[in-house]
Amino acid sequence: MKIVVIGGTGLIGSKTVERLRGQGHEVIAASPNTGVNTITGEGLSEALAGTDVVLDLANSPSFEDKAVLEFFETSGRNLIAAEKAAGVRHHIALSVVGTERLQESGYFRGKLAQEKLIRQSGIPYTIVHSTQFMEFLSGIAQSGTVGQTVHLSPAYVQPIASDDVADAMAKAALSAPANATVEIAGPERVRLSELVARYLKATNDARVVEADPEARYFGARLDDNSLVSNDNPHLGNITFEQWFATSKSAK
Repeated sequence: MKIVVIGGTGLIGSKTVERLRGQGHEVIAASPNTGVNTITGEGLSEALAGTDVVLDLANSPSFEDKAVLEFFETSGRNLIAAEKAAGVRHHIALSVVGTERLQESGYFRGKLAQEKLIRQSGIPYTIVHSTQFMEFLSGIAQSGTVGQTVHLSPAYVQPIASDDVADAMAKAALSAPANATVEIAGPERVRLSELVARYLKATNDARVVEADPEARYFGARLDDNSLVSNDNPHLGNITFEQWFATSKSAK
């Protein structure tokens, strides 16, 4: 089977490509640095020729409200048009648990626009909603940092390791279209402020985390249901401690 992975050189994409190639499939890791650009359309029709399945794992390079919306809408339209021309039989997109609940955030408005395009495309699809990646903890800490204090919501999160995400995406690529949203999440539910405090302590970072219910998460206020899955998700196996023990942060 021929599978094209948009964003195939990124964190999740590279791991997903490796898994699918290991199972004997023809896989193209598509990204601007391999000559495939969903914004300009460069190389898109050539990459998708004869393709059975497309996984869209690309992310916006900017989190600014207008830029992120333009990215997901432009990329989505170009990709769907190229898939229709190529006769692609299954479109899979990676999105975020809580997207529909966090519309205060320009990033999540962009993701919801992407999902709407997919549902209306007429192409059989699967949208995978994932909880936050453990690999993003450093960036989350930085987003809330003022001086030596990290202001973060104490809302619950259910972090998942990128290896578990890649396993789920590879499984979706080899499964029938769900024509629905499915959810994946990490094995543990923990408060965001507590988790980041554990991460900073483990990395010998002197910053102090302050739990603040009013702290925004990429522009959105959180509650205990915002970022966790309550829809019978597929659970990953890797705990925070297991992930950290093998992560670059522990080196």
